[in-house]
Amino acid sequence: MRWLTQTLAVTTMNLRSLPQRLAASSVAVVGFACVVAVFVAVLSIAEGFRRVMERGSSPDVALVLRTGSDTEMSSGLEMDATRIVKDAPGVLRTAAGPVASAELFVVVDVPKRATGTDANVPLRGVEPAAFEVRPEIRIVEGAPFRPGRNEVIVGRAAAREFAGLEVGNRLRWGESEWEVAGIFAADESIYESEIWTDVRVLQPAYRRGTSFQSVYARLETPDAFQRFKDALTADPRLDVEVMREDDYYAEQSRVLRSLVHTLGNLIALLMAVGATFGALNTMYSAVAARGREIRRSAPSASRARPSSSR
Repeated sequence: MRWLTQTLAVTTMNLRSLPQRLAASSVAVVGFACVVAVFVAVLSIAEGFRRVMERGSSPDVALVLRTGSDTEMSSGLEMDATRIVKDAPGVLRTAAGPVASAELFVVVDVPKRATGTDANVPLRGVEPAAFEVRPEIRIVEGAPFRPGRNEVIVGRAAAREFAGLEVGNRLRWGESEWEVAGIFAADESIYESEIWTDVRVLQPAYRRGTSFQSVYARLETPDAFQRFKDALTADPRLDVEVMREDDYYAEQSRVLRSLVHTLGNLIALLMAVGATFGALNTMYSAVAARGREIRRSAPSASRARPSSSR
């Protein structure tokens, strides 16, 4: 029990002397607290991005891209291919036809509210079935865009972040002028950062002819995915890659999350090294101060020590 007694004695002495070295101790504590705070903040950013990317995606929605495409921007599908995809087994069908939307994805420049500098915002051309594929989409202000017109609807997050996206405003993108018809919500998913319009209007505005980049299809059940995928990958007329919507967005977020984690760990490591050196410097300063006290008290101790007998 001797070691426990010594530990308690040293701890008690440190606690009693804490008011005398409060400022120096606070520097070390604040330094390490800052390291922890930065590390937690970086991890929160990565986790928040993952949740936003995956929120709103569904396992019973399939995404079809051209083989070898890792994003919609790099994909390309002809109209005949999109028709084959919509007629594939496993796609949910209603009285209006298959619940599938062939879509076009471009990027436009919109000024930020805070800084006024231009930033890239996705402009997605969709077919009418897109609102059945993604039933969480709902208009919260204004009205839906009318097919065949240069009208857009804006995601709620994009409307908050960027200037000029209020209902009734007109903007010029590509070779056309567009009117903001409404603002939509999407359960705080990634779609709220996008702008939507009629794909048949977007194609000529960006000289895309009759081409598309992706097809989103709602399946009869999540279990119908494999049947749908096998039918498309076995069709010699197609050269496509099929994946679930939630898997696609999880993969899209993985790269950025890895980058954020790497940078966050590096920053936290550098801050931890700095905080450690700060704590060591504080400790050495405290030891040096006590060393002067010890040296001043040493002569008194020598005089008080009894002399040895000859």
